[in-house]
Amino acid sequence: MIKENIAEIRRRMDAAARKAGRDPGEILLCAATKMNDADRVREAIAAGVDCCGENRVQELVQKSALHAYDGKPVHFIGHLQTNKVRQVVGKVDLIQSVDRVELLACIEKEAARQDLIQDILLEINIGAEESKSGFTPEEAKAVAAAMDRYPHCRLRGLMAIPPISEKSGSNCRFFEEIQRIAVDITTKNPHNSSMEVLSMGMTDDFEDAIACGSTMIRVGTAIFGARHYQ
Repeated sequence: MIKENIAEIRRRMDAAARKAGRDPGEILLCAATKMNDADRVREAIAAGVDCCGENRVQELVQKSALHAYDGKPVHFIGHLQTNKVRQVVGKVDLIQSVDRVELLACIEKEAARQDLIQDILLEINIGAEESKSGFTPEEAKAVAAAMDRYPHCRLRGLMAIPPISEKSGSNCRFFEEIQRIAVDITTKNPHNSSMEVLSMGMTDDFEDAIACGSTMIRVGTAIFGARHYQ
């Protein structure tokens, strides 16, 4: 079923990209693997996802030990506590969810200790929701302008989780705003940050995100089925 689900997502990604006049090859499919065991992660990789995104440090550590992600990049996409930074820096290809300066400083310190460059995205709370973390647009622009202070972190783009979509198209304004922020950052900071990655769009709204410029969608439910929380 995972293989068939991914094939259908790919079909929809292709159609959405072509409708928007974009090359489907520009858009990556990140499998959101939270609460899926190593075997299911391997099945998703075999079926052709571009990368895996893990929300929880404990799961990341456990599945890494089982070589669940072998063959594809692994990203951290969940809320990251500063006391768990050591378990993530240098272990993942991209930390998508850098949502506050305190966390960025901790990642810089740990990356310096390991003598490596950690790729990151800035997470923007684009819907200004109290229940969600993330930079405001203006804060993100200020952080991007100050990336020279964090030489062991490489800013590659932005990530956003807009409000739950009530109907098709309702999140387009948020996705379009993320793209505008990315353009603004690129224009003002051409030397110390890259906006090549716009990680936006999930199971319910990834086609809208693609239409608005997303270069990476994060899909869990449409690949693995609904999660059952206890």
